[in-house]
Amino acid sequence: MKYFGWAMVLLLSACTSTQINQALGDLNKSVGGNQPLTTAEVAEGLKEALIKGISTGSDQASQLDGFFKNPQIKIPFPPDIKRVEDRLRQMGLGGEVDKFVMTLNRGAEDAAREAKPIFISAIRQMTIQDAWNILKGDDNAATEYLKRTTSTQLYEKFQPVIANSLNKVNATKYYGDLVGTYNKIPLVEKVNPDLNDYATNKAMDGLFLLIAGEEKKIREDPLARTSDLLKKVFGYNK
Repeated sequence: MKYFGWAMVLLLSACTSTQINQALGDLNKSVGGNQPLTTAEVAEGLKEALIKGISTGSDQASQLDGFFKNPQIKIPFPPDIKRVEDRLRQMGLGGEVDKFVMTLNRGAEDAAREAKPIFISAIRQMTIQDAWNILKGDDNAATEYLKRTTSTQLYEKFQPVIANSLNKVNATKYYGDLVGTYNKIPLVEKVNPDLNDYATNKAMDGLFLLIAGEEKKIREDPLARTSDLLKKVFGYNK
C-alpha cells in the first residue's frame, strides 16, 4: 500500500505518457525486489485521489451557505426575467426578492448532499482506459468525465429535493405567477416558467465548478493534502 500511494502521487504530477512511464520506471527501481506496479493499481490510485477531491467539493457545497455565500456558484434571480426583479425592487419588494434568492440556494445546498455517492459510484466504475485518458487529458478531464457519466442521475436526484425546498415557501408558485403574467404581454420574448428546472441545473453547474477546482488542485498542488511522507516522495521525484 505504501508503494501504491507513492505511484498515485507521482502520476498526478505527470502531464504526458512519457513522464508517467518515466515516473513508474524510477519508482520501480527505487523499491528494489518488489513487483512492478500494474496499470490496474495505477488506475485505482487515481480513483482514490479523485474521490478525495470530489468529496471535498461536495462537502463544501452542501454546507449552510455553501451556495448562498459563495459568489462563484450562488444562484441568482433567474436572468431571463431580470427586468422583473428590477421592477419588484423598485416597488419596495427587495426583501422578498432576496428571500426568494436565498431559497433557491438553500435548495441547492440540500441537493448537494445527494451528489457524493453518485460521484463516487461513477469513479469506482472507471475503466483502466478511462483513468489513463484522465491522467493524460486536459486539466478538467476528470470533471468532464463525471459530467458525461453522472448528469442524468444527478438531475433526477436533485430535482425533487430542490422542488421540496422551493415549495415550502411557495417560491415555485410565486415564480410561475410572475413569468406567466409577463408572458401574456404582446411581443415580448417568452421566459421559462420552470423554476425547478432552472434551480436544478444551476445547482449542478455550481457543483461541477467546485469539482473542477478540486481537480486542478490535485493536478497542480497535490502536496496541499498529503502527509509528510508523501512530501518526501515528491522530493525524491524531483
